[in-house]
Amino acid sequence: MEKDVKLYYSREEMLEINTKVLKERGVEIKDIVDIAYSQQLQYDKNVSYKDCFESVEKILSLRDVFHILLLGVEIDKLAEQGMLSSPIQEIIRHDVGVFGVDEILGLDLAHLYGVIGATNFGDIDVNKPAIVAKLNNDGKDLNGMCHTFLDDIVGAIAAAASTRVAQIISENKTEKK
Repeated sequence: MEKDVKLYYSREEMLEINTKVLKERGVEIKDIVDIAYSQQLQYDKNVSYKDCFESVEKILSLRDVFHILLLGVEIDKLAEQGMLSSPIQEIIRHDVGVFGVDEILGLDLAHLYGVIGATNFGDIDVNKPAIVAKLNNDGKDLNGMCHTFLDDIVGAIAAAASTRVAQIISENKTEKK
């Protein structure tokens, strides 16, 4: 029996661990904020970068996001090391287009913010802005890192943050009436 195994983490700890894991994989919080900000800027020219930053941090402190990010990155790492069984090893390592489990995790994360979160994720998944494109392209180099799951998870975090900001803006508008 394992002694002193930590299974539960505070929001602050989850944010800290998620931030560290992202950084280790080449993603800064600002990279995600930039996508959320750009996406929301299409709909409201007064969107606040600070609100987008706070939204990304809030999302990175959520337990479901913590679990999804850690699981996705771990699967990517195992694929990099050739540690998965065939044929799933090759499917994940080559990021085969008809493999949709990575998008399922992204959709699940984005769905934390409802249908609009999922719609925003679809937009990011199709258009692959900024860091999402970099992760996707870098993941195609079979001698480098695998980002089959991470590119979708990062896109989903940005989509959820964008949606959260839209909800904040909407709430602020109702309070002004």
